[in-house]
Amino acid sequence: MKVTLIHNPDAGSTDESCADEIANSIRAAGHSVVCQSCRNAGWKDALLEPGDLVAVAGGDGIVGTVAKQMIGKSVPIAVLPMGTANNIASTLGLTGLSMDDLIRGWGSARRIQLDVGAAHGPWGKQYFIEGLGLGLFTDVMSKLDARQNIDLAHLNAPKERLDSVVQIMKHRLDSHPAYRLRLSIDGRDLSGDYILLEAMNVRCIGPNLCIVQAGPPGDGLLDVVLAAANERDQIMQFLSDRLEGAAGFPGLTVQQARQMHIECAGARVHIDDDLWPKDGSSSDKLQLAVDISVESKCLEILSPA
Repeated sequence: MKVTLIHNPDAGSTDESCADEIANSIRAAGHSVVCQSCRNAGWKDALLEPGDLVAVAGGDGIVGTVAKQMIGKSVPIAVLPMGTANNIASTLGLTGLSMDDLIRGWGSARRIQLDVGAAHGPWGKQYFIEGLGLGLFTDVMSKLDARQNIDLAHLNAPKERLDSVVQIMKHRLDSHPAYRLRLSIDGRDLSGDYILLEAMNVRCIGPNLCIVQAGPPGDGLLDVVLAAANERDQIMQFLSDRLEGAAGFPGLTVQQARQMHIECAGARVHIDDDLWPKDGSSSDKLQLAVDISVESKCLEILSPA
């Protein structure tokens, strides 16, 4: 196969020498490869004629960015997880395999079709691969972004960085406001006061918090996780268990959805790892209205046997 390798030199240890090692492994498996760093200007041009396969070495950010470029195209993506959380790769069952095993498995791998979410709002139309949300996690993400992740800069090990975000969520949980949402899911009125809403296309958010048992890829549904104002204790226990290494889910309300409508005042939104509004403003005058839908089976991923 002719492979286009997109790598993020800032993810994990994916520097230039590591990218060369990955490229050599691809050649050793019998494929040709063109290597492109996502830090180079115009790197997306490599996806215009990518050959037979697009391989992505990095974390959720670059995997999601490349995936959005490949929506509706017949060329599959192969994920080589090299990031901190690797939520997308985890959902696809790829995190337990070595890089060499993943690459050697391409020849016999299945092509599986994935859904993507589409969010129509003040930003226009934007796709998401992981999820869209508001509330506790989004507000912590916003605070870290505003401080340019300085709170995590001294941490090198991925687990330390993930655990630090969970600790921040615990610290902010008690004082975090509940947002009054006007919420409709497939025509059902679920309006109320919520401290967290996540419309998820994968099973984990942010710091590898697996908050839902996601359905099979390509089922045409999003999993919508809702945490009401009186469910803080459940979230606190879940976050504590996560820090202690315990498995399990928070037991929050989960609704499956093909279409959603959300209206809210004063809340910021994350769409994958993008924040709206981008300038960080948030007040009761900030009005949000967003329609969310599922575009089914419009993305192909290689899944090693």
